[in-house]
Amino acid sequence: MKTFSRCFALALALVFGGLLSGGTSEAAEPDLKVGLQTWTLRNMNFDQVVAFAVKHKVKYLQLIPNHINPSAPVEELEKKKTVLKENGLVAYTFGVAGTSLDKEKNRQLFEFAKRMGFKLIVVEPNDQKQWDNLEELVKEYDVRLAIHNHGKGSTYGDPATVQNVLRTRDRRIGVCMDVGWITGAGFDAAKAFEEYDGRVYDFHLKDKKIEKGADGKDILLDVEIGTGQANYSGLFAAVKKAHWQGVMSIETDNGTFAKDPNEYVAKALKFFEEKTR
Repeated sequence: MKTFSRCFALALALVFGGLLSGGTSEAAEPDLKVGLQTWTLRNMNFDQVVAFAVKHKVKYLQLIPNHINPSAPVEELEKKKTVLKENGLVAYTFGVAGTSLDKEKNRQLFEFAKRMGFKLIVVEPNDQKQWDNLEELVKEYDVRLAIHNHGKGSTYGDPATVQNVLRTRDRRIGVCMDVGWITGAGFDAAKAFEEYDGRVYDFHLKDKKIEKGADGKDILLDVEIGTGQANYSGLFAAVKKAHWQGVMSIETDNGTFAKDPNEYVAKALKFFEEKTR
């Protein structure tokens, strides 16, 4: 009888303890999550994107205008929001979003984010004068902006340019680091992450490799993640050390991969799992 009483008491303690801790049938999500930038699926429509994400068990999506348009009718946006929820998917952000010197045009983007539940928008303003009105909207809506980088010669191809923006702006303005492009521009992704000092809010996981062409000029190739020149070992070590919390979204600029992205994404997911386990 004493044995039964002790077992019963222990069971009650475990159940009660679980209730107090918020529950328990599901394990806590890891700080570092893998997602999918749907530019990778640019040849698919919205429904095909949903089916692809479900097939590959990718929960987090960064949507592009091809798949959800900020200017679409409210009914369409609400329907897509419902479809995502019904399939266990989370559209955590949108981009790369177009921006303007017209504050009211930019307001539409923030209203769209509010409707969809986005707390982050990925942007790449070609005119840096836009930052004045964008910063005002960031403060008004409490929605973060993450500056995306492309390669050499682009507005934010040099991390120093991005740092100049961050230095004088609200801390809700940060970085969406495209690992492939920052590598292709000749910078080390791990070092750049550390130097951004907590202002990296999002990642595009891709890889680039520079090869010499027949004419001796450099050719920048978009390759499978982990097979290029990106310092992923250093980057993942730096991200873990910083206890970075967020989503790293798989992406490719390679048109061949985009025609049938199944193998590309499957390999990228395996790479991410091996590097972060």
